[in-house]
Amino acid sequence: MSMGKILIVDDDQNICELLRLYIEKEGFDTRIANDGKAALEAFDEYNPDLVMLDIMLPELDGWQVCREIRKKSQCPIIMLTAKSEVFDKVLGLELGADDYVVKPFEAKEVIARIKAVLRRSGTHDEDEVKEVHYDKLSINLTNYEMKVNGVQVDTPPKEMELIYHLASNPNRVFTRDELLDQVWGFDYYGDSRTVDVHVKRLREKLEGVSDQWELKTVWGVGYKFDVKN
Repeated sequence: MSMGKILIVDDDQNICELLRLYIEKEGFDTRIANDGKAALEAFDEYNPDLVMLDIMLPELDGWQVCREIRKKSQCPIIMLTAKSEVFDKVLGLELGADDYVVKPFEAKEVIARIKAVLRRSGTHDEDEVKEVHYDKLSINLTNYEMKVNGVQVDTPPKEMELIYHLASNPNRVFTRDELLDQVWGFDYYGDSRTVDVHVKRLREKLEGVSDQWELKTVWGVGYKFDVKN
């Protein structure tokens, strides 16, 4: 029985075959695409459980492919990149990537990251509804819906996961590194700016909604969902 379907997207045939070897050995089914347009076509046909996506691709690059997938799906995406600049990582996170593997990679690292991302994104128990409510605010992570004054507000997945995590732990201060680890699920050393970007976008949606709670900066430490007593 297959452990899941993995779409491998890279224009280097050798890397694709190497990844296929690693991944199928662990019991997954795979499909390969070698350019951005083929990747999007394969995504629609194959309906994968996870996408391994190279950044430098013909036709459409990995950023564009990631953006198009995120318009229609929350399928986990692990970016493959030979680059290690902070800018690349931050951009990938903001577009909705779930993790990174930097080339050259080790088989054990690739498999560990795939399993970790699939575990984090796994379906919830049917009886479990992840929802928190505050004055004029409700956040439902099961359905990925945030409502302000009863009106649904368009909120990208990582923003939703971030505000849910903070609101589920009211008055607890989280450092940026803790949020990267607990919300994004992996360490991004020196790349905490992406947390600031997501908080800024959430503030634009939540500023002044209620005087009973606030998305607050704790200077020199991090952030908290501050609930007034």
